[in-house]
Amino acid sequence: MGWKAPKVSKIENVRQGIQPAEVRELLKVFGLKEDEPADAEVFTALENLARDARKKPGWWQTYSGVVSPAYADYISLEEDAQRICEWTSLVVPGLLQTTTYARETIAGTTSSRTTEEITALAEVRQARQAVLTRPGHPLELWAIIHEAALTTRFEIRPATMREQLRKLLDAAELPNVTIQLMSSDSTVHPGILGGFSLVSFPGPTPDVVLLENLSGATYVEGDGTALRRCG
Repeated sequence: MGWKAPKVSKIENVRQGIQPAEVRELLKVFGLKEDEPADAEVFTALENLARDARKKPGWWQTYSGVVSPAYADYISLEEDAQRICEWTSLVVPGLLQTTTYARETIAGTTSSRTTEEITALAEVRQARQAVLTRPGHPLELWAIIHEAALTTRFEIRPATMREQLRKLLDAAELPNVTIQLMSSDSTVHPGILGGFSLVSFPGPTPDVVLLENLSGATYVEGDGTALRRCG
């Protein structure tokens, strides 16, 4: 490539960007061929990533004071995803929550957030839902929800669940959204260990699995086997 060591170091340490044309030349150096169908997908995907890196910060950066880095990473993945298969056992998935339901569940699962922060996080969940109706290529969502998630009681606002159930019915009418319920009398299954999201992207980009727990989030990449099984 004729590059000097400082430039390579800056690129590798994410202190300097790389141009799409440079990505193309690098891939040739690595042995990929533009006229090979499988390699052509890699050229397109990585050149697009290089272009995307120069875009303005995502809308969620406005909420950087309340959105953790791990959460911001997931929203970024969600924005670029083609399909998500999600399993939740005790709550409705964020992409399907009403504002009131989001606010109540956030408030009920944290003791350190202020009222303003809870409201901001509820707004973030609503803003995320735009991917389901974005023009041209809306996100395909396959949500599997345990029956227990639909029996939660809200003492202060008892109409919360009624409103939430109505939203689920409306979302199920979208052609790109599939909602399934798992019965409370179902047999033991791997999902009892916790919720997860399987995120799939177009082209050769690896699929990502998000495993959530009280202490944070864990990301695992794969070749799409898990998603194919889910679908």
